[in-house]
Amino acid sequence: MAKVFVFDVNMCAGCYVCQIACKDEHCDNDWTPYAKPQPVWGQFWFRLNEIERGQIPQVKVAYYPTLCMHCDNAPCIPVCPEGAISKRSDGLVLIDPKKCSGCQLCIEACPYDAIFFNQGLKIAQKCTGCAHLIDRGWKLPRCADACNNDALSFGEESEFSAFIAQAEVLKPEENAGPRVYYKNLPKRFIAGTVFDPAVDEVVEGATCTLSGTSSGTTTTDGFGDFWFEGLAVGTFSLTISGNGKTKTISDISTDKDVGLGDIALA
Repeated sequence: MAKVFVFDVNMCAGCYVCQIACKDEHCDNDWTPYAKPQPVWGQFWFRLNEIERGQIPQVKVAYYPTLCMHCDNAPCIPVCPEGAISKRSDGLVLIDPKKCSGCQLCIEACPYDAIFFNQGLKIAQKCTGCAHLIDRGWKLPRCADACNNDALSFGEESEFSAFIAQAEVLKPEENAGPRVYYKNLPKRFIAGTVFDPAVDEVVEGATCTLSGTSSGTTTTDGFGDFWFEGLAVGTFSLTISGNGKTKTISDISTDKDVGLGDIALA
């Protein structure tokens, strides 16, 4: 059975322990024939990405990892002239450090920027899924084993079928068949704080109606805040009603997340 990585963005606290565990396992350690040592500098075979979203004061931070996707249709495999890259029966894609000639064609072919060139050894390197540990009986690679919040896990595809049904992959348009699945990847949001300048107070319970590329309705909370999340890229119109007043904001583009700041119902 083929292995998969699964990651829930909402569960990640951004502690970076996964990234550190990968460095700890592979720096200064020679796991031939699986991999030669990872350089201390310049490479993160498992990289946690931090995304700052919105504008002050409506700001959110999300984290998601990038690593070798161990693709079913891995574009790195056919371009290797030495036949150094192969996919195992358990789904893990490995670069044989003894066969690699350092031509770097695999680096150019990877749509995920997940393959690195070791200048000292003159070979291509990447995440191995800690195959050297899996083959010794470990159930999890070091990155997943170190995750404190259960954001990241690893195992048989059948074990995570329910998760995968709700998840997505990065760059699906590449048709590479990646085996790293993400749930709750950030979409766009529109947020703001509604206040009534006549009484110099935030407006709790104001009705906020969004229309345009998609539609929805919500109400402001006790702090006068509202959030529309999970939006597609598009153009929206927002109507806010509260305290007997109505305000409409048009042509809101979600090319990026939108924090509208303080909105006066005047």
